[in-house]
Amino acid sequence: MFCRESIERTVKECFTTYGGSCLDTPVFERKDILAGKYGEDAKLIFDLMDQGGEQLALRYDHTVPLARYLAMAGAIIPQSKLWQVGKVYRRDNPVVSKGRMREFSQADFDICGTWDAMIPDAEIVSLICTVLGKLDVGEFTIKINHRKILDGVFEVCGVPAEKIRPISSAVDKLDKLPWSEVKKEMTDEKGLDPAIADKIGEYVKHKGGPSLLEQLSADEALMANANAKQGITEMGLLFTYLRVYGVIDKLSFDLSLARGLDYYTGIIYEAVVEASAPPSFKASTTDAPVPLKKKAKKPKADDEEEEIDESQVGVGSIAAGGRYDGLVGMFTAAAGRKATDLPCIGISFGLDRIFALVWPKWVEKGGRSKETMVYVMAAGDGLLEERIALVRELREGGIKADFLAKKKPKLTAQFAAGEQDEVPFAIILGADELKSGAVKVKEQKWEIVGGEKKKIQAEQGDSGTLVKREGLVEWIKATSTFRELRQK
Repeated sequence: MFCRESIERTVKECFTTYGGSCLDTPVFERKDILAGKYGEDAKLIFDLMDQGGEQLALRYDHTVPLARYLAMAGAIIPQSKLWQVGKVYRRDNPVVSKGRMREFSQADFDICGTWDAMIPDAEIVSLICTVLGKLDVGEFTIKINHRKILDGVFEVCGVPAEKIRPISSAVDKLDKLPWSEVKKEMTDEKGLDPAIADKIGEYVKHKGGPSLLEQLSADEALMANANAKQGITEMGLLFTYLRVYGVIDKLSFDLSLARGLDYYTGIIYEAVVEASAPPSFKASTTDAPVPLKKKAKKPKADDEEEEIDESQVGVGSIAAGGRYDGLVGMFTAAAGRKATDLPCIGISFGLDRIFALVWPKWVEKGGRSKETMVYVMAAGDGLLEERIALVRELREGGIKADFLAKKKPKLTAQFAAGEQDEVPFAIILGADELKSGAVKVKEQKWEIVGGEKKKIQAEQGDSGTLVKREGLVEWIKATSTFRELRQK
């Protein structure tokens, strides 16, 4: 939990650095609020059924509750940046080791209101890079696309209007499935003409950077399409701003990125790492990756779900989002008021997926489980009241301190208690030190040896440092050990 809290603190610090204000919304909503917003993923919503005459459901994400909140406020909130951190719920197959669960934490940052074109979009992409750069997730890439470009591609290829969203959902699976499987879903399951699917395939296989944008700009058929032209123009402006932010090298302009949710209207993006893709898919050199394996188990009952082999599942994207300019207006219209659109764009970080990546490294580096900086001990007669008084002084001075809650504990027991929490400073009180107005401070450090964390033994004769009581707080804060631990 200390590792999880560390991740959450880092994310919140970035949110406030970018000018965000905190918002909190309920974990459940009226079912009709959530209905019709998630496309094919609507089946993953947890229904609470009839609650005294109301049909309720657990929230699927933070975006729809935010839009509902903005609509309730009349959609007149001026330009604003809002963030939320909390649990969301999806009725999916859990893969706990990969951070894929039914109840999980998401951290959202959204920019609402009318701004000049693509400035909030660039700000969000910069925020993603800032957050992931401060977390130990390894090398990451932000896959980015534009819904209007994708819609334009579908229209140019001849996809009927009513099939655009279902076909978009199929294309979005190209990071997990080969083209042959995606095409099969388009044609066999969703009734698309195979010739049209082949035309789509010629577009969605492309990925790159600004050079891909130049290639699309030279496509006369695309530029003749209003949607595609607007999307290409906006992407060009976005790339200009992202060069100034210094994050253009983190982007992959990927025409296969579709994001299955129905409410996106502009740019869409997701952050991935090497562990995001299924191992079988990454290892494949052909058009047909190794099929997902199921664990061998006893015959299951009709209502029992088949267990997935976790070793064959990727973490998935660790952050995702996009622009949704029509969602707030959808709610104001539903409330019987004039449909007032409030443009919005946001990003959602999957904190549990990030934790799945960070935790093994945290353990490997010997990450602590507490923030306690000082353990106050007594030699000899216990000195309980003196220990309590010193702990109080340290806490009031901004240093996290603790002691063993016994009247006359043995010194070895006190050291053991402090070492269990890997407390970097042991302060020892004794009769002589109390008379002289000083305390004895011993710095303690640990290192990883052979995969195990072990305390570094002090050199022979090192009994600690005598520090005057009145300057103790400043002395501790001035040490390199204290400063380094505070920065982690």
